[in-house]
Amino acid sequence: MGTDNAGRDVLSRVMSGASSIIAVSVAGASLGIALGTIVGMSSGYKGGRTDEIVMRVMDGLMSFPSLLLALLVLSTLGANHENIIATIGVVFMPRVARVLRSVTLSLKSLEFVQSARLRGEPAPYIIFKEILPNAIPVLAVEGSVRLSYAILLASSLGFLGLGVQPPSPDWGLMISESRNFLVDAPWIGLAPAAGVATLVVGVNLLTDGLRQARGLPAGDDYE
Repeated sequence: MGTDNAGRDVLSRVMSGASSIIAVSVAGASLGIALGTIVGMSSGYKGGRTDEIVMRVMDGLMSFPSLLLALLVLSTLGANHENIIATIGVVFMPRVARVLRSVTLSLKSLEFVQSARLRGEPAPYIIFKEILPNAIPVLAVEGSVRLSYAILLASSLGFLGLGVQPPSPDWGLMISESRNFLVDAPWIGLAPAAGVATLVVGVNLLTDGLRQARGLPAGDDYE
């Protein structure tokens, strides 16, 4: 793949950048899944006015475009790995919360949940020991969907200069740095761009496989 404008080996930087973007995306998506699961299942189980207030807050967060919300957060906190992970988690939390709330609403009226209530089990026990295990298939599919979006979001932030800072081999940053050399040295930008596309397509294929194996509809159908 040759070298970039600074004489650095492109293949080595692409391979090194892969581990960085995967780590950040997995951590950010996992944080969003964890927060969304807690908020969505607790809200759905509680119901009533609490559920209404929580869901309106989630709707408010979802009204912001993901990239715009991420830019607002990172421009305030600063760009580093920890803040990028936290930002991805906050951006994805509302969408996960809505999906898990819908699943909780459909499960909490079933007999095994009612039986746990009659035994006097506390709400946290019912949510995480009775309802959550039955929501794992949906959660797995939703998690893989969020992972593909996390990869795109992390790459976009890097391209805009709010991701990992130079000279780190971030794919989005590498694409941004190659803009002035697309005619003379297109491989500088095409290599990381191909990496992003391949990774996202691979995760999407995994998502479709999980969904078909479990016989589940698309994640948005639960909202």
